Amino acid sequence: MPQDDTEFLPQSTTALLLRRCPPRPRAAVLVLHGGQETSESPTSPRQLAALRMDRVLRAVTAALPHDDVLVAQVRYRLRGWNGTRADAGRDTLRALDDLTALAGPLPTVLLGHSMGGRAALHAAGHPRVTGVLALAPWWPAGEPVAQTAGRRIVALHGARDRVTSPAATAECVHRAQGTAVEAGMAVIGGGDHAMLRHHRLWHRTTAAVVAHLLDPDAVPDPLPEECYGTGDFPVL
Repeated sequence: MPQDDTEFLPQSTTALLLRRCPPRPRAAVLVLHGGQETSESPTSPRQLAALRMDRVLRAVTAALPHDDVLVAQVRYRLRGWNGTRADAGRDTLRALDDLTALAGPLPTVLLGHSMGGRAALHAAGHPRVTGVLALAPWWPAGEPVAQTAGRRIVALHGARDRVTSPAATAECVHRAQGTAVEAGMAVIGGGDHAMLRHHRLWHRTTAAVVAHLLDPDAVPDPLPEECYGTGDFPVL
């Protein structure tokens, strides 16, 4: 991973953990790990949900299309979503505000896993957000999508996920297709919720999609056109 420029930005703020800090960033990737449906316990960088995203983050950072992309993680206050409080979603919006205050109005791609995928979708309407990539997201039936207007939304979901629902993700993506600039989904054949099965495919595809979302005009979309259709989504 490239060395952090600690003279440009402090290593953490209230809602951010900075992982890659170029002197003059042109864009940002904000990473959101998973959590629990209900929990008042404070988060820890050593919890499994946070550690699970480390390899994903490294793969994404190694494949960035430009050297001047800032990479950061959201620092949740609590482990749970906690009903209508939507704590992780609120923390993500705070992190985006903190990022803007620190580095200016950077176009930002949100990368979230599980509950982090829900937080990313929740925060998609923030003025800095240009794209969302959700990995095995927790998108309950009827999750709002109006905030995706003007954004690109992509989901990857494992076919063997027993924690969150690929069918619910597909339904949400189909609804977003009427609102977002582009909304699509691909299925990881044999993939599980933890992204351990076929992890190389998860990492490679995630890194390529993030690179495309950061610079869609210059970086080709790695996903087939069928991923953006209105029927069943393809298996990779």
